[in-house]
Amino acid sequence: MKKSFTLLELVIVLVVIGILASVAVPKLIVTRDDAAITKARVDVATIRSAILNYKTRQLMQGSSDLYPSTLDDAQTNKEHEKLFDKLLNYPIYSQDAKGHWMKVGDTNYTFKIQNKTIQFDYHNDSGIFDCSYPSSSTVRYELCNKISH
Repeated sequence: MKKSFTLLELVIVLVVIGILASVAVPKLIVTRDDAAITKARVDVATIRSAILNYKTRQLMQGSSDLYPSTLDDAQTNKEHEKLFDKLLNYPIYSQDAKGHWMKVGDTNYTFKIQNKTIQFDYHNDSGIFDCSYPSSSTVRYELCNKISH
């Protein structure tokens, strides 16, 4: 006598697998977004720390120019450019994709996450590197706060 699964048993197994997949897939997507947010937070903290390092070196040398005028010499809106290389030993390379940085102005950068683009501005008079969105732009405001605060 041949031993095999009945059609009903196969359908039940497929239904169970479908239910498990419907629960697991959204959690995996959220995990990827959380990883991208964490990466952005680490990048921002590293850049801010490097700006403070630069300021400390300038103070020790007695210079009146406490902050760099720009953070890099990268071209704007171009991929594979070295970003923040005036401050970092290992620059971040620009890429126009989720989870990556892109230079969009002399002192303006964007980070793409969750199908949104978050803009960061560097103020060379104060050394501040931050994003800012009005609370009316709820999703971007929340992402900005998650990343930079």
